[in-house]
Amino acid sequence: MRAPGTDIEMNGALFLLTVNFLIAQLFCAFFLVISRRSRIPSAGRWFAAAFAVASLSAICEVVIRYADFDRLASFGAFSAVLSAILMIRVGIGRLYGVPSNLWAMAGILGISLPLNLMIYDLPRGTFSHSLGYQLPFAIAELICAGAVYRSGRRETADRILIGLLLLTAANFASKIYFSVEFSGGATAQAYLASTYALVSQSLSAVLVVSTGLTLLAVIVVEIMDDARANSEIDPLSGLFNRRGFNGHVSRILSRPVPAYPHCIILCDLDHFKAVNDTYGHTAGDQVIVSLGRMLKEHAPPEAICARFGGEEFAIFLPSTGETTGYLFAQGLRNSFSALAFPGLPDTVRLTASFGVCALAAGEDSIADAINGADAALYDAKNSGRNRVNRMRRATATGPEEWQAQA
Repeated sequence: MRAPGTDIEMNGALFLLTVNFLIAQLFCAFFLVISRRSRIPSAGRWFAAAFAVASLSAICEVVIRYADFDRLASFGAFSAVLSAILMIRVGIGRLYGVPSNLWAMAGILGISLPLNLMIYDLPRGTFSHSLGYQLPFAIAELICAGAVYRSGRRETADRILIGLLLLTAANFASKIYFSVEFSGGATAQAYLASTYALVSQSLSAVLVVSTGLTLLAVIVVEIMDDARANSEIDPLSGLFNRRGFNGHVSRILSRPVPAYPHCIILCDLDHFKAVNDTYGHTAGDQVIVSLGRMLKEHAPPEAICARFGGEEFAIFLPSTGETTGYLFAQGLRNSFSALAFPGLPDTVRLTASFGVCALAAGEDSIADAINGADAALYDAKNSGRNRVNRMRRATATGPEEWQAQA
């Protein structure tokens, strides 16, 4: 006759298995839903598949309780958990850009699965059985943690994920000792009915849920970052919009020791309305695309290029004086005037006007510098277009000090 305490422990373990199964199914659904919005949907699908496979281990352990084929069910539970961890490694590889070593993963399965069958007849609670059963899990978790670490990403969610994976690996490794010290029984059924199984499965459930939530958090953060980046990008030119321009410039200006002066360049296409009226808006869009591509190719890596709207563009040159900015704008003007554009006749060439203004420490704000560049651009337009003008300074003695004509 089974003792009442044994029934309570058995029911408790079965309850946890049921909860684990349902949680795994929920995570599977969550990852499938969220992967649709992710930039790397395959990562979420791998995580969903991993939790679906992991949930099979709960079914196998219930079968151990009520069926007579313990060996097959025990092997199924072991295979499901190990396969799920390795599938998570594949998903981490997709999410973090760290390719999986398929040969190493196949080697782990090729060694661990036959070994599990070999140790089945060994009494549970012995060191040999515990080592053969728990060590593959610990190694697989360490591989997952190593992949995240090697990615070089160190955001808060990434650090938490590394910590949880290492903690889970340590949990599996500790079971090698604790399953011997606090023997869960000599058979699979006896193990399921033990207090040790109840505690072990409870701790494992907490770690699984924590890891799943952290993986979800990493994907959500990635989706939010992409959404934020897209909200700062002009879809036609591929440059920053005004919001993105202001945000990135503000970050540069907020540095502890900003290297002044900086330079602002505003650019406006000449007679752009005539292009749209004569050749159509599709051809006009191609002009915007071509200018955006040219700015990306010619601007220094640290420069911030933006389309403010319509045919107006802005370039922020960090740690650049007005003279250097002026020469750079002249180079842009010459390059643009030589461009041919899709949708326009080969003989058609367009021009652009530029305004340049420097931003010095303790003087004008970025808004003042933009207004200064805009005033210089306005002067360039009124002076005949296709030219680069510097902002008028109070100390200027003549137009030659701030204006250059093509």
